[in-house]
Amino acid sequence: MIMTPSIWQLLIVLVIVLLLFGRGKIPQLMGDMAKGIKSFKRGMTEEEKKEDTNIEKKTDEDK
Repeated sequence: MIMTPSIWQLLIVLVIVLLLFGRGKIPQLMGDMAKGIKSFKRGMTEEEKKEDTNIEKKTDEDK
């Protein structure tokens, strides 16, 4: 059986997170997470470009 968290459970988790990290630390953590996501996406697009370039080189060599 799948149980979804109630609003009270979510509020308790939020309060615990605020107590552990404080109000000032959370925005910094979110900023670091956003930078990591942007870096990951940038790496994925660079990898796709490399693959496209390699495919073009192989088709040119086959001709």
